[in-house]
Amino acid sequence: MENGVQDMITIRANDDKRNYTWVDVRDVNREDLSVLTEEYSISSDLLADILDQDEQSRIERGDDYTSIIVRIPLDDEDQDSPLIQNAIPLGIILYKDKVITICQGDSVVLEDFSKRRFRQYPVATKEGFVLSILGRSALVFIRMLKYINRQKDIVEERLHDVVTNDEIIRLLDIQKSLVYLTTSLTTNESLLEKLSKTPIFKLNSEEEVDFLNDVITDNKQAIAMANIYSSILTGTMEAFSSILGNNMNIIMKRLTIISLALMFPTFITGFFGMNVRLPHQDKFFAWVFLLIICIFVSICGSLIVNNWDVSKHQLKKRKKKKDKN
Repeated sequence: MENGVQDMITIRANDDKRNYTWVDVRDVNREDLSVLTEEYSISSDLLADILDQDEQSRIERGDDYTSIIVRIPLDDEDQDSPLIQNAIPLGIILYKDKVITICQGDSVVLEDFSKRRFRQYPVATKEGFVLSILGRSALVFIRMLKYINRQKDIVEERLHDVVTNDEIIRLLDIQKSLVYLTTSLTTNESLLEKLSKTPIFKLNSEEEVDFLNDVITDNKQAIAMANIYSSILTGTMEAFSSILGNNMNIIMKRLTIISLALMFPTFITGFFGMNVRLPHQDKFFAWVFLLIICIFVSICGSLIVNNWDVSKHQLKKRKKKKDKN
């Protein structure tokens, strides 16, 4: 049950499920920092590290506590767009009779444990509670990766119809999101490896050992998924970049053909415009005759330039076939 709430500091007393008190601190403000420093004797340097958005996962031993920093999901797919900054550091400070968790924002992981939605996790001990947070985070990360992949597929379908700047920017946002997720999962993996070996984090039962192995497996699965999605997205963006470049080349080729086609009638009209006597200029339809000649020359010039380009392309294909044979 909850013993008390002070600003965003929630104290959850020990019960039949836990043998420790959980001090849950979220959306930290200046008043919370003062309380944490004065009443709980947490150093300002440690608080600064926990509240640093780019802080990596790690474990350290203090005089009478053990501090652990992990990366947890900022939110899940219920939000409009869990992209870009999708993971935040969570500080976990283990004392003899209590656990303090400190987070700059809020997370679905903390909300799940505060409402006891997952009773199958080994939260009876402080060490089991840490593993439970890491395990739940890995599963939420996997869910977020699947959501991000679905968003990527939607953007790709739109790009198949028409390529717009908004959709390209959306793909860049997805790519950034995957980078943040991969970084968070990788640093959590390093922490999990340390937890399995370090003497300052001792597991209390075989159940916790098995659960740690399961968490490591889930985290590695999430890393593999993130790498696969990143590779696919990179290939997709390169393919669309090539398509855009090819379309630009086609447009430039057409403009060149049009420019060359217009060059011939411009030359003719320019020549006769320099005080040069126009044949049959006294006749009424002389200008019509000249116009027909200009159009004919333009068409012939366009066909010659276009056929020359097509012939050049066909010669390249034949040469490639000969090289293969």
